[in-house]
Amino acid sequence: MKALVFHGPGHSSWDEVPDPAIKDPADVIIRVDAVTICGTDLHILKGDVPEVAPGTVLGHEAVGEVVEAGRDVHTVRPGDRVLASCISACGRCRYCRESRYGQCLGGGGWVLGHLIDGTQAEYVRLPFADLSVHPLPGALASEDAVLLADIFPTAYEVGVLNGRVRPGDTVVVVGAGPIGLASVAAAGLFSAGRVVAVDLAPSRLEDARRLGADAVANTAEDPEGLVGELTGGTGADVTIEAVGVPESFEMCTRMVRPGGHVANIGVHGRPAMLHLEDLWIKDLTLTTGLVDTFSTPTLLPLAQAGRLPLSELVTHRFALDRMEEAYGVFADPAGSGALKVVLEPAAA
Repeated sequence: MKALVFHGPGHSSWDEVPDPAIKDPADVIIRVDAVTICGTDLHILKGDVPEVAPGTVLGHEAVGEVVEAGRDVHTVRPGDRVLASCISACGRCRYCRESRYGQCLGGGGWVLGHLIDGTQAEYVRLPFADLSVHPLPGALASEDAVLLADIFPTAYEVGVLNGRVRPGDTVVVVGAGPIGLASVAAAGLFSAGRVVAVDLAPSRLEDARRLGADAVANTAEDPEGLVGELTGGTGADVTIEAVGVPESFEMCTRMVRPGGHVANIGVHGRPAMLHLEDLWIKDLTLTTGLVDTFSTPTLLPLAQAGRLPLSELVTHRFALDRMEEAYGVFADPAGSGALKVVLEPAAA
């Protein structure tokens, strides 16, 4: 089969590799029908994730059809169309018993495209299938469903739930990339009183308005002043960091009100300053986290009912064998306008 293989920092290619095989009775093999690319994949290619060994197939999000199932798999069978979660869960360890699957101690967590071969391929082996794949309703298109593998659970869990968004809250989302835009949409599920999106790119601010932001601010045009004006100088109830750079994190801590929540989603590659000399008195709650995907069973019926703006986030579509071209488009959002790219096998 063909797959996108990591060959070390700055190098990947669409290569011929061996077909995956069942290694554990809890595994399934799926034929990939739709995949997407994540910002984390770009971090891997930059060399920011040294645990990824050269020769690893990248990717951790997919929709596909089960073609083979191990003898201990009970929830799906060959022929079923399924969503492959970005997180695998053994179901037995302490953290899995607490639904904190991202911290799995039994061989799961974020392993796909990280510690084992991932989903950017024609076929993929998925471990711990009973907890880590989800049967899909026929009415949900594959290119929509694949966004439930990572970005929507991440925005919902690490952003909105960790931020404790409540009806009437003022929520500020810093970063209007795919995760930030999904956070804007997810905040609407909790009847936030006002959602403010902050970004450098005017096109992404327009996307944020389209997906439910009540106000937008360019990073270069005093978003802190706007938030102060909108809240009577109090500050936001919840700020969500969806960029992963020190400047945006520190901005979030400045814009939140006393007693508020700062929910960090962004993947940080550099240290950020925590100004405790200013923050110690503010009674803040600061959360971080890797997605657990415990919310997928909640999000699937919402998606089926049309309550999540899935297709609105897909800006580019490619045949699966154009993976390298798709990476180039996704890695240049300023030039391409890309939000999420979806790849599907070429029609026979």
